[in-house]
Amino acid sequence: MKATDKIRRLVEIFENNIEAYRSGHYNETQLRREFLDPFFIELGWDVNNTSGYAEAYKDVIHEDSIKIGSAIKAPDYCFRIGGMRKFFVEAKKPSINIKNEPAPAFQLRRYAWSAKLPLSILTDFEEFAIYDCRIQPKKTDRASTARTIYITYREYTDRWEEIAEIFSKDAILKGSFDKYAVSAKKKKGTAEVDTAFLSDIEVWREILAKNIALRNQTLSNRELNYAVQRTIDRIIFLRICEDRGIEYYGQLQSLLNGTKTYERLLTIYDRADERYNSGLFHFMPEKDRKEPPDELTHKLTIDDKILKEILKKLYYPDSPYEFSVLPSDILGQVYEQFLGKVITLSKGHRAKVEEKPEVKKAGGVYYTPTYIVDYIVENTVGKLLENKNPTTAAKLKILDPACGSGSFLIGAYQYLLDWHLKYYTQNDPEGWARKRQARIYQDKKDEWKLTTAERKRILLNNIYGVDIDNQAVEVTKLSLLLKVLEKETQASLDNQLKLFHERALPDLSNNIKCGNSLIGPDFYEGKQLGLFDEEEMYRINAFDWQAEFPGIFKSKNSGFNAVIGNPPYGADFPNDTPEYLKNNYVTYVWRGESYLIFIEKATKLLKNSGFFGYIIPDTYLNLGFTLSLRQFILQHTKILEIVSLPSKVFGSATVDTTILFTERTITTNEYNESRVKVNEIVLKGFMSVKISIL
Repeated sequence: MKATDKIRRLVEIFENNIEAYRSGHYNETQLRREFLDPFFIELGWDVNNTSGYAEAYKDVIHEDSIKIGSAIKAPDYCFRIGGMRKFFVEAKKPSINIKNEPAPAFQLRRYAWSAKLPLSILTDFEEFAIYDCRIQPKKTDRASTARTIYITYREYTDRWEEIAEIFSKDAILKGSFDKYAVSAKKKKGTAEVDTAFLSDIEVWREILAKNIALRNQTLSNRELNYAVQRTIDRIIFLRICEDRGIEYYGQLQSLLNGTKTYERLLTIYDRADERYNSGLFHFMPEKDRKEPPDELTHKLTIDDKILKEILKKLYYPDSPYEFSVLPSDILGQVYEQFLGKVITLSKGHRAKVEEKPEVKKAGGVYYTPTYIVDYIVENTVGKLLENKNPTTAAKLKILDPACGSGSFLIGAYQYLLDWHLKYYTQNDPEGWARKRQARIYQDKKDEWKLTTAERKRILLNNIYGVDIDNQAVEVTKLSLLLKVLEKETQASLDNQLKLFHERALPDLSNNIKCGNSLIGPDFYEGKQLGLFDEEEMYRINAFDWQAEFPGIFKSKNSGFNAVIGNPPYGADFPNDTPEYLKNNYVTYVWRGESYLIFIEKATKLLKNSGFFGYIIPDTYLNLGFTLSLRQFILQHTKILEIVSLPSKVFGSATVDTTILFTERTITTNEYNESRVKVNEIVLKGFMSVKISIL
């Protein structure tokens, strides 16, 4: 791909007027409009959205600038394929020396590293620098650190083919960008954002646990875990909101000055309770709210030194993170690993962080890759939404009964948000915007967006989750609440509170619940309750589906429309539960293989014609001890598709997996024969085998 006449002309114009451009009077906005926009248009990008795509599918996002103090934040361009970020471009006016000044490079690398993008570009047109953004940025880095290519405008004509082979839209679609990223990857110095963030919050957990245990001697083990988790969750939530422009930037940073840090932090919490209405900040009893308020954390004592050590790591120049671009699935991946450990107390009330026994036995925590989540969501939630409108879509109920940190629920929620926005913008958008309860609105750039009220409505109507681990439940809520607030601003939330007296976030206590999905309240029938102490009952955590979700289980053909997820594999059951499981599940086997029972339970939770999608081990296909599951599937469902995945989907884990899709049918004692079609498909660049039932 040779340089076009347009590129040659841009180079010529820049050459002829270079002194004027280098003066401080020629600003970044002019540069973008006159040089960078045409530059990337020549690389095949629809920079100005002439195709008229909806926000979710635009090639290029010109980020809204967020003014924080005297600085303007947000990457200038975000280039995407199918709505997925591929690289950022940070633009500077030509008076900036990109080759030698470290600040612009550090700014770009923080954005891209936090967004987990492998490559990004820093340019003022006069200079063009490509950075490997997998290398963690440090405030002491030189401008050349992690830079893989540096060229000037005079080289554009001769090296255009090289640029186009990496950054043209066509090259990215053909995989050249990914191949270059692999070849450019540094062997040393890489610490991807999820690894680094996990390391940081694990340190915070340890220092908080030890300090809170020391200063609050009456806390139980469970209360200590709750206090530490809540403190970390709230700080992360507020800090992310700061970088997104929802909260005043620097409010947590201001706590670094002076004393009584925790008391002042509690004041910020109380304001957040008034503003957000989420269980994350819930300190006073409220009418019609089942979830009890947090009466513990306001009574804690936490030393200033500990809190300041955490807060200092969250701000430039000590922090490498740019929270405004941190992907929501990254937060889930980090927390999934984080929840693999628990705080325990010694007899002397000293805190220690230990790996959970079930995690130690499994050899670690394995997070479902995003591309697997997306594929399952598309083939379940996507199918449910076919030929639907917003009124009928509101009746759909989607469940993950072992939700963990919420990756599948976040994926399903994002799919629903995109679907609704597309529907509204293609079907009389002005009409939907004029409704008394407006569904969409136009921002300052005249782009249609879902209102906060609509985002809340969709979440409360459609998304449900259960997990036996209360900390996992809280993380799921946190991730979903942050998803609700995407693209909001401080002004928009203040306006909402002022006009409608409505707080920004929904209460998710009726949607995301803590309990043992497999064990119901009938577990205690015929048993002496006196034999079970409080800790034992908390560990078993029996869950009453009908009582907890009465609106879903209210008729004969009741249940969820879709069950999705990644259930526990090979989990050991407590010594007092196998007899119950054996009597209540036909798929229970002596080995105690949990995923078999989760499939049975998930199927029973579906209404007729509901869709099921799980990633599970492939042992159900042919091993003798899984015969009961094969029989159950054939009697209660119609198999839609089985996808055999490549090895090591979960990284170092050796389990071979498949994705199983079924449709709930009326139970029969007969097995139906079906013809199958075998296709090869590509998921995330890996070849997989898909077996479709005809």
